[in-house]
Amino acid sequence: MKKLLSLFIVLATVVSLRADSGRDRERFISRVETCEAILREFQADGTRAIPAGVLQRAKALVITTQIKGGIILGFQEGYGTILVKKPDGRWSIPVVVRAGEASLGLQLGGTRIESVYVLMDEQTPRLLFEGRFNIGVDAAAVAGPRTAEAEKSNQELLNIPVLVYTNQKGLFAGATVKSGYIMRSDAVNRAFYAVDYDLPELLYGNFVNPIPGEVKPLMDYVAELSR
Repeated sequence: MKKLLSLFIVLATVVSLRADSGRDRERFISRVETCEAILREFQADGTRAIPAGVLQRAKALVITTQIKGGIILGFQEGYGTILVKKPDGRWSIPVVVRAGEASLGLQLGGTRIESVYVLMDEQTPRLLFEGRFNIGVDAAAVAGPRTAEAEKSNQELLNIPVLVYTNQKGLFAGATVKSGYIMRSDAVNRAFYAVDYDLPELLYGNFVNPIPGEVKPLMDYVAELSR
């Protein structure tokens, strides 16, 4: 009887783990597709588009979405996707992250903040190796230039570690930004890529082969934008 009970517990655990893995995989795909849609919407909107020169110099991109309710901004966790540019110029596979505690200004009622963080040096994305980093605290962040002309006249901004682009109005180029944290979400990434590697290995290694088709559209689009 005890052996049967033990076997039942083992089988139930295996089924539960597989179900959790399946949900994590679906969650990964949904988040990557959402982040790709956000980036495409930004680039299709002249008031939000990131200039080509900025994207060409980028060392990493983080695309996030967060939902807020109430009078004063106080976000619960949202999510995002990060890709890094490798030394050979190729972009990494996308890795999902958690994002939260945005504070980009005062808004009334429920709202959604969608942001693209352009990381301009190779050290800043590596802050995630420690598990989490705070934008505007661990890495200086300012609102990025919106046009090619603004980019050319604000070349000093391209030396700031993080340039922030958001759907919230009122931020002008060079304005200091503190917009919460970005945090690793290793379990979801491992479930999707079916590997035991975490964020550092996934971003900077070549352990995923072949690359799943679900992430190719975002990778190809980022590569196109940064040519």
